[in-house]
Amino acid sequence: MRVNITLEHKESGERLYLTSKNKRNNPDRLQLKKYSPKLRKHVLFTEVK
Repeated sequence: MRVNITLEHKESGERLYLTSKNKRNNPDRLQLKKYSPKLRKHVLFTEVK
């Protein structure tokens, strides 16, 4: 079962990216390195509800 999730960078508070994940294969929170235009570099974005 795939669900849509939002990715947020904790320090800058940016919520830029939408993606989907399979809850059965990845029950914990997803963390991906994505580009932050505010900081102009790649940083770690984490899943939020």
